Amino acid sequence: MKSPLNREQTIDLLRAHDINLTQPRIDIACVLFSRMEHLSADQILAMVNETSPSASKATVYNTLKVLREAGLIREVIVDPTKVFFDPNTEPHHHLYDVVTGCLTDIPNNTLRIEGMPQLPPGMVADGVDIVVRVRPGA
Repeated sequence: MKSPLNREQTIDLLRAHDINLTQPRIDIACVLFSRMEHLSADQILAMVNETSPSASKATVYNTLKVLREAGLIREVIVDPTKVFFDPNTEPHHHLYDVVTGCLTDIPNNTLRIEGMPQLPPGMVADGVDIVVRVRPGA
């Protein structure tokens, strides 16, 4: 997993990917890369606006799209109503606690997948994302 970044390192990362620097984009990226946690857009918005109310919900979503398209974050959909944004772009999987809403990483080398389906002609696998959903037993 990548190490957390400070503000200067985050700005350098955005510049290295030719991302237009605006104060809201920097603030949003800093929230993601300083914590290196799985966060929802609402959590990011709340954290950004704690220190300086510089971002709207639309700005957060637009920035997340820019970061995702640049390959700096991954979008993890744990159910149709819950999406997390993950600054760890290395291959890995996730464990999702459906009661607490906590999403944690599963190292890529701890799961083995056997029996991939036959892919359509001309297609190659681009990756496999696994979300293991857990809840307390009875």
